[in-house]
Amino acid sequence: MVYNLEHIGYVVLAYLIGSIPSAVWIGKAFYGIDVREHGSGNAGATNVFRVLGKGPGTVVLLMDIFKGYLALQLAYISGDYLPSSQQYVNFKLIMGIASLAGHIFPIFAGFRGGKGVAIMLGILIGLNPIAALICSSVFLLVFLLSGFVSLGSLCAALAYPFVMMLVLGETIPSVNIFSMAVCVLVFVTHQKNIERLLCGTESKVLAIRKKPSGE
Repeated sequence: MVYNLEHIGYVVLAYLIGSIPSAVWIGKAFYGIDVREHGSGNAGATNVFRVLGKGPGTVVLLMDIFKGYLALQLAYISGDYLPSSQQYVNFKLIMGIASLAGHIFPIFAGFRGGKGVAIMLGILIGLNPIAALICSSVFLLVFLLSGFVSLGSLCAALAYPFVMMLVLGETIPSVNIFSMAVCVLVFVTHQKNIERLLCGTESKVLAIRKKPSGE
């Protein structure tokens, strides 16, 4: 693939889309709270659910998912590659990686972002809706059985490369490498959650509050 300044512009735009700190802005604008200073200290939907409640948490979750999906559409908007080509898929992956980097290290929020699970779901939907559906089902099943959002996320991430390569038979090398990288990234960003799960101190969804706390 040969890239020009226009392609670099799309990469930057994808990063900026991912950098929109939904959790931080909604917390500060409507509740006067920086969610990064409460709960788990994470600027993600799960912590918003925990600190601000179901309504704000749902809004942040949907916004973060949409960020990932929207970033991938930039590959289509560019109009430089045929949608059925490997070059098009590779460009979508680049858009997804850029938006994910923006979410985890947002320029609009002091480079202190979320763990990237919600935006990755949006990216997966943009890449392969069937894989996204299967992995979402894994997450939901584990979450309902255990009550742990983090465990559901970890299991869904672990399932993703197997779903892509074994269930759906994906043959594009870059997509398979990306699926494995996603799995590794989720485990890396959830290190503290893994430690708490092993120690039995991880918070369940039952700890989610119904309204903002000023503590």
